[in-house]
Amino acid sequence: MIPIVTPDEMAAIDAAATEPVEVLIERAGAAVARHAVALLGGVYGRSVAIIEGRGNNGNDGRAAARRLRARGVRVIEIEASAAPARLPVVDLVIDAAYGTGLKRPYDAPALAGDPLVLAVDVPSGVDGATGEVRGRPLAADLTVTFAALKPGLLFQPARSLCGEIVIADIGLDVSRAQAHLVEVRDVIAALPPRDPTTHKWRRATWVIGGSPGMTGAPQLAAMGAARAGAGYVRVSVPGDELTAGLSPIEAVQIAMGSDLGIDADEVARVQSIVIGPGLGRSPSLTEAVRRSVATLDVALVVDGDALVALGDQAGDIVRRRRRPTVLTPHDGEYRALMGHAPGADRVESARALARLTGAVVLLKGPTTVVADEGGVALVVLGGDARLATAGTGDVLSGIVGALLALGVDPLAATSSAAYLHGAAAMACAPFGMVASDVARALPAVLSRLIGEGSPA
Repeated sequence: MIPIVTPDEMAAIDAAATEPVEVLIERAGAAVARHAVALLGGVYGRSVAIIEGRGNNGNDGRAAARRLRARGVRVIEIEASAAPARLPVVDLVIDAAYGTGLKRPYDAPALAGDPLVLAVDVPSGVDGATGEVRGRPLAADLTVTFAALKPGLLFQPARSLCGEIVIADIGLDVSRAQAHLVEVRDVIAALPPRDPTTHKWRRATWVIGGSPGMTGAPQLAAMGAARAGAGYVRVSVPGDELTAGLSPIEAVQIAMGSDLGIDADEVARVQSIVIGPGLGRSPSLTEAVRRSVATLDVALVVDGDALVALGDQAGDIVRRRRRPTVLTPHDGEYRALMGHAPGADRVESARALARLTGAVVLLKGPTTVVADEGGVALVVLGGDARLATAGTGDVLSGIVGALLALGVDPLAATSSAAYLHGAAAMACAPFGMVASDVARALPAVLSRLIGEGSPA
């Protein structure tokens, strides 16, 4: 996993460094110069303009300028506070105007021609903690950040301004970071090996959701669970008749009343339950959901309408549980649980809900955040706008349920599910994708990852 630290955390790490700040600046400048040369494809006949602020970000740019000039690059240094409205024509612009601490808008000078842009630490004008954009920053082709990722590089709208992001090691200790970016190797490590003696009941999942005539959401969750490795998937639509041809046909339908009453012996036969996709929001169901979440003695994924049913009682209800619980809200469901929408700092928003409930929280969005009550946060990049289609969240809840049924640790199961969900979407056609396509793409994605994780 790649560490992520906030600007405040980075300042504390800088202050605790054993080397003088001048040494760190020289290392940062060397890294910027090295990546600038690589971006340019060489130094012969190349020209670079460097916008330099008064702080350490600008000092990094000045250190890079010395190295580039020593290698024969024509370097033009421009003070950020006195920058012209339009930059001179050059091959590369290095944005070292302002770093993560900038709190006011910054309007970058206009570019002349079509130069490449390299941002130092973050594009100037980007909030390093949240990804908010203040003013009009330059869009970078490459961002060279130091020691660890900053949250602002990972969240929109700033994420679209950063280009490729590389981390330069300048000798700072970031081992105590509480947030990390999930990599493919983390997902591979989380997936358990296949037991040759296993049987379907050792990794069984039960999906409870839908309403009479509205069975699509639980079907999609069941597809996600089945395709992600659940050996047995049950589906119950409270108050509905059993439906012929329920998809996937491998799912077993179990009748259930509108009171969501489930015999404890039947609960004991499965390793996880997913509750909520398409369930509906009637007052009677609200009480039934609250009772079920509090009492079901099994790992539980609470999604969709079940989150709305918990509402402002989520903390009290979920904390009664003895088994792992995963909450998967989008912004509207988060509001129902917390009384307000997530803040600009989405990592802290996910942590706040986890602290309230004791659950693992998956806060959905273009960048997904998974957090636990201890403050650990895992950030997942993956997928794109094609996931903004009905039903993909139901597939995701099914994947989480399957990984919990496989015995994966709840935090790892949830973050891995988010990663697999995004990877499956990216394996689909870029246009016209529907939610069931994501589920169908999962076996190939899983097979590829398991193959990558196997010894040669």
